[in-house]
Amino acid sequence: MAKTPKSDPQFEIEFYEAVHRRCPGYVDVVGLLGGLYTKAGRIADGLKMDRKLVRLEPGNPTAHYNLACSLALCKKRPDALRSLRTAVSLGYDDLDWMEQDPDLEILKGDPEFRKLLSQLKPQS
Repeated sequence: MAKTPKSDPQFEIEFYEAVHRRCPGYVDVVGLLGGLYTKAGRIADGLKMDRKLVRLEPGNPTAHYNLACSLALCKKRPDALRSLRTAVSLGYDDLDWMEQDPDLEILKGDPEFRKLLSQLKPQS
Protein backbone atom coordinates (compact mmCIF):
# COMPACT_ATOMS: atom_id res chain seq x y z
CA MET A 1 0.00 0.00 0.00
CA ALA A 2 1.43 3.38 -0.99
CA LYS A 3 1.90 5.99 1.70
CA THR A 4 -0.14 9.12 1.31
CA PRO A 5 1.89 12.29 1.79
CA LYS A 6 1.31 14.10 5.05
CA SER A 7 -0.41 17.42 4.80
CA ASP A 8 2.00 20.34 5.06
CA PRO A 9 0.06 23.24 6.62
CA GLN A 10 2.76 25.79 5.80
CA PHE A 11 2.80 24.75 2.14
CA GLU A 12 -1.00 24.97 2.02
CA ILE A 13 -0.99 28.39 3.69
CA GLU A 14 1.60 29.74 1.26
CA PHE A 15 -0.25 28.27 -1.71
CA TYR A 16 -3.61 29.76 -0.71
CA GLU A 17 -2.00 33.08 0.24
CA ALA A 18 -0.63 33.29 -3.31
CA VAL A 19 -4.08 32.56 -4.74
CA HIS A 20 -5.61 35.10 -2.34
CA ARG A 21 -3.19 37.81 -3.47
CA ARG A 22 -4.29 37.23 -7.08
CA CYS A 23 -8.00 36.80 -6.30
CA PRO A 24 -8.81 38.49 -2.96
CA GLY A 25 -12.55 37.95 -3.39
CA TYR A 26 -12.30 34.19 -3.98
CA VAL A 27 -14.68 33.09 -1.23
CA ASP A 28 -13.49 29.47 -0.98
CA VAL A 29 -9.87 30.56 -0.56
CA VAL A 30 -10.76 33.12 2.13
CA GLY A 31 -12.59 30.37 4.04
CA LEU A 32 -9.76 27.88 3.63
CA LEU A 33 -7.17 30.40 4.79
CA GLY A 34 -9.25 31.24 7.85
CA GLY A 35 -9.32 27.59 8.86
CA LEU A 36 -5.66 26.97 8.06
CA TYR A 37 -4.51 30.02 10.01
CA THR A 38 -6.55 29.02 13.05
CA LYS A 39 -5.31 25.42 12.88
CA ALA A 40 -1.72 26.73 12.72
CA GLY A 41 -2.30 28.87 15.82
CA ARG A 42 -2.43 32.12 13.85
CA ILE A 43 -5.68 33.12 15.54
CA ALA A 44 -5.54 36.85 14.63
CA ASP A 45 -4.98 35.99 10.95
CA GLY A 46 -7.85 33.49 11.09
CA LEU A 47 -10.10 36.14 12.62
CA LYS A 48 -9.16 38.56 9.84
CA MET A 49 -10.13 36.01 7.16
CA ASP A 50 -13.37 35.09 8.97
CA ARG A 51 -14.34 38.76 9.13
CA LYS A 52 -13.59 39.11 5.44
CA LEU A 53 -15.67 36.03 4.62
CA VAL A 54 -18.66 37.46 6.50
CA ARG A 55 -18.28 40.69 4.49
CA LEU A 56 -18.15 38.69 1.24
CA GLU A 57 -21.05 36.40 2.22
CA PRO A 58 -23.20 38.11 4.85
CA GLY A 59 -25.97 35.52 4.51
CA ASN A 60 -23.72 32.49 5.04
CA PRO A 61 -24.49 30.91 8.43
CA THR A 62 -21.26 28.87 8.49
CA ALA A 63 -19.19 32.01 7.88
CA HIS A 64 -20.83 33.64 10.91
CA TYR A 65 -20.28 30.47 12.96
CA ASN A 66 -16.59 30.41 12.07
CA LEU A 67 -16.33 34.10 12.93
CA ALA A 68 -17.91 33.35 16.32
CA CYS A 69 -15.29 30.64 16.88
CA SER A 70 -12.42 32.99 16.02
CA LEU A 71 -13.85 35.71 18.26
CA ALA A 72 -14.20 33.21 21.11
CA LEU A 73 -10.59 32.10 20.63
CA CYS A 74 -9.61 35.80 20.87
CA LYS A 75 -11.61 35.98 24.14
CA LYS A 76 -14.10 38.45 22.66
CA ARG A 77 -17.12 36.86 24.35
CA PRO A 78 -19.85 39.46 23.54
CA ASP A 79 -18.82 39.63 19.88
CA ALA A 80 -18.61 35.84 19.67
CA LEU A 81 -22.12 35.48 21.09
CA ARG A 82 -23.44 38.09 18.65
CA SER A 83 -21.91 36.23 15.69
CA LEU A 84 -23.21 32.92 16.98
CA ARG A 85 -26.72 34.36 17.31
CA THR A 86 -26.46 35.62 13.72
CA ALA A 87 -25.28 32.18 12.54
CA VAL A 88 -28.27 30.52 14.23
CA SER A 89 -30.72 33.11 12.89
CA LEU A 90 -29.38 32.41 9.38
CA GLY A 91 -29.94 28.67 9.83
CA TYR A 92 -26.84 27.23 11.51
CA ASP A 93 -28.29 24.46 13.66
CA ASP A 94 -25.61 21.88 14.48
CA LEU A 95 -26.35 21.76 18.20
CA ASP A 96 -24.23 18.64 18.76
CA TRP A 97 -21.13 20.33 17.34
CA MET A 98 -21.71 23.63 19.15
CA GLU A 99 -21.87 21.78 22.46
CA GLN A 100 -18.52 20.08 21.87
CA ASP A 101 -16.63 22.61 19.70
CA PRO A 102 -13.42 23.41 21.63
CA ASP A 103 -13.22 26.82 19.93
CA LEU A 104 -16.32 27.91 21.85
CA GLU A 105 -14.99 26.83 25.27
CA ILE A 106 -15.01 30.40 26.63
CA LEU A 107 -18.77 30.60 25.98
CA LYS A 108 -19.88 27.30 27.46
CA GLY A 109 -20.54 28.64 30.96
CA ASP A 110 -22.37 31.71 29.65
CA PRO A 111 -26.16 31.73 30.24
CA GLU A 112 -26.66 33.45 26.85
CA PHE A 113 -24.85 30.57 25.13
CA ARG A 114 -27.00 28.00 26.96
CA LYS A 115 -30.15 29.97 26.04
CA LEU A 116 -29.12 30.02 22.38
CA LEU A 117 -28.48 26.27 22.37
CA SER A 118 -31.83 25.60 24.02
CA GLN A 119 -33.51 27.08 20.94
CA LEU A 120 -32.04 24.29 18.79
CA LYS A 121 -33.05 20.66 18.52
CA PRO A 122 -30.48 17.83 18.80
CA GLN A 123 -29.37 16.38 15.42
CA SER A 124 -29.47 12.75 16.58
